[in-house]
Amino acid sequence: NGRVAVLGGDALHPYRIEAAESPGLRVIADQNEWLKDRKLAPVEEITFKSADGTSIDGFLMKPVDYVAGKRYPTILRIHGGPVYQFSHEFMEDWQVLAANGYAVIGANPRGSSGRGFEFAKAIYADWGVKDTADVLAAVDHVVKMGVADPERLGLGGHSYGGILTDQVIARDSRFKGAVSSAGVANAFGSWGVDMYIREYEQELGLPWRDRNVYEHVSYPFFHADRISTPTLFLCHELDDNVPCIGSMQMFQALKSLGVPTRLVIYPGEYHGLTVPSYLKDRMRRVLDWYGLYLGVVPRP
Repeated sequence: NGRVAVLGGDALHPYRIEAAESPGLRVIADQNEWLKDRKLAPVEEITFKSADGTSIDGFLMKPVDYVAGKRYPTILRIHGGPVYQFSHEFMEDWQVLAANGYAVIGANPRGSSGRGFEFAKAIYADWGVKDTADVLAAVDHVVKMGVADPERLGLGGHSYGGILTDQVIARDSRFKGAVSSAGVANAFGSWGVDMYIREYEQELGLPWRDRNVYEHVSYPFFHADRISTPTLFLCHELDDNVPCIGSMQMFQALKSLGVPTRLVIYPGEYHGLTVPSYLKDRMRRVLDWYGLYLGVVPRP
């Protein structure tokens, strides 16, 4: 009957259902009203230059009760996709990190959506090069702002965020702790195992014919001996998007090299974690891992 309902939110509000009425919106359902009694951390936009001069956008969430002039342990969060982008949305994991005294950086490197086709295509068959430079530039920018402590840096992401996490720690040793979730570092091993056979063949070719391309995007696996960052690997038992083989191989690589590592497999779950007790367990493990290697005592 011409009535419109809106599912929307922002950095300080999870999605809620509202009716579009003159002169504005009327809340119909909000399952997260309890958040109004919690202190949340605001998000600010940042813009900076990558190593080759490309302009990159992102977000910075300072810790709850941030004090200007004080440096904080900082986590670089890397989004999945890679054709996706961080935006003004409610990020519950960021809020938990900020409540535990961390600053959080979320960059939208080349390969992300939101900047047109060529920007997204920039990492085509070239994973982990330009996008690594872009996310590292985000960290450099926040260090120069006087917010991030360069001696207490961590990073992590899920899906392509896990893939790029593996790429970053193989190329840069500044991070004291990493969490790689649903990632893959050996494209030879994931070919024919996951759901992306069409994309593999279109972008990378065939592994027996285009070995150089496959080895190029598999940089973290073939240069695992360059990794020194203690890394927690997470995956989901039934994930056919990015199967556990990717996390298992990198876990074994670091274990064989004597780099501190751990592997956690959540049973019965697909690409996205849905069981509430698993979500809580994952957040606690992430906090404990970063806390151990960045010197932060997690809140109880």
